[in-house]
Amino acid sequence: MNVRPYRVFAGPVGVGLALALAGCAETGGPQANLSTAGSARFVQADGANVALAEFKNSAFPYRGMIPPDEDNDHARPFLDADAGGRLGHTSPRGGLLFEDTTYSDRHVLIAAGDNFDPNRPGELVVFFHGNQATLTRDVLERQQTARQLAQSDLNAVLVAPQLAVDAADSSAGNFWRPGAFAQFLDEAESKLASLYPNASRAAFRRMPVVIVAYSGGYMPAAYSLALGGAGDRIRGVVLLDALYGEEDKFAHWIEGARYRAFFVSAFSNSSRDQNLSLRARLERDGVAVQSSLPDSLRAGTVAFVDSGDVRHEDFVSAAWTSDPLRDVLARVER
Repeated sequence: MNVRPYRVFAGPVGVGLALALAGCAETGGPQANLSTAGSARFVQADGANVALAEFKNSAFPYRGMIPPDEDNDHARPFLDADAGGRLGHTSPRGGLLFEDTTYSDRHVLIAAGDNFDPNRPGELVVFFHGNQATLTRDVLERQQTARQLAQSDLNAVLVAPQLAVDAADSSAGNFWRPGAFAQFLDEAESKLASLYPNASRAAFRRMPVVIVAYSGGYMPAAYSLALGGAGDRIRGVVLLDALYGEEDKFAHWIEGARYRAFFVSAFSNSSRDQNLSLRARLERDGVAVQSSLPDSLRAGTVAFVDSGDVRHEDFVSAAWTSDPLRDVLARVER
């Protein structure tokens, strides 16, 4: 198994955050460096407050079943291998990946702009990252999600669970379970209330949810929509070059929620065919579809954005425009 080493950058996120990330390595590895004694704390990063918190209800560890899909008509155990006592999962693209190194990280990245006010109307943005990623190195530093959120001027807080650690695997883990997404949101509200002592947990519970998925994040996003138990709370879904499967689940959600939520799927050549297929299906079913982002994303918007021949690996930071995440969030109707 080829695992890339963790690296600390003193670049876009600023020297202060790089030092904070580097300062506590002995307490439990890089993903633990923004939390102390199990209690998250904020660190400044380019106009944003960021923290890592351990969740009981995150994606992993997961010792349940993989639901039936288009390739398998019956459920099967997620952990399907035992190598001398080390449990593992056989990933279609990643090969044998072990639980202790790939599927045991409970950390969740929490980020909000300096001007975020939990006592005003706002959104809870849930970000599902893609393959071969860690929260600090990739979601925070390489993709600049916290900075993009802060610069969107949307009164919002972002929560991003660690999925498979630095692996070519899109497994949803606990998000495969019915009701798991609602449990994740419930725990996020408690963590956020502890980070913002001037706001009650109820303030975060009132916030509608926008799901953003990049690349392999499509799997937890699709199951969160289909089985997550969040119901009418989901205000919008944004796919950033992420439509690589589960077309039925996305189509069903769009058709059922189009009068109360928005849907945006921006894509490169990498996922063009899947996007064109879903768009054609929706149009056959009478759903009005747009080919560009409107100035305001509101209930009823269904937009497919062809970003052309851009690098899939850079899509969160450079696609149809620079800072695509910032661009989408800036358009969410206030």
